[in-house]
Amino acid sequence: MSYLYTNSETPRQALYIKAKEIMQISRHISDYLVPDLAVLNEQGKEDKYVYFTGDIIRQSNSLIPNIVKAENEFFQEARMQYINAVGNLTDRLYRNCEKLEITNSNGREFVRILRKEIQKFRKLQRIWKLTL
Repeated sequence: MSYLYTNSETPRQALYIKAKEIMQISRHISDYLVPDLAVLNEQGKEDKYVYFTGDIIRQSNSLIPNIVKAENEFFQEARMQYINAVGNLTDRLYRNCEKLEITNSNGREFVRILRKEIQKFRKLQRIWKLTL
């Protein structure tokens, strides 16, 4: 098993760095998939998976603000709400990646890379929760 973060990084820094990577990968995947999915099919309808590209961007962009809010929150109950929000965003992001993998696009192989990064993020997230 590879290490999740170096000794010089705290779990918070490692989680933040991984969230930033996920955000960048999501944008690149969306930029790559949208031209393939935006084309109308023979019936004149758009691909129903085109909206999932925007969802992965929105969800990945929401990770970092919720991490920061959880770390800065004084009360445990409010902190848990933000921790749960990060977990829910991660779950939805993973499910949307699964849906994008079944699209008819050449870029779906890149979605697997994002899913692997999300799995690494989940491991970091478990450690991070224990530190708060």
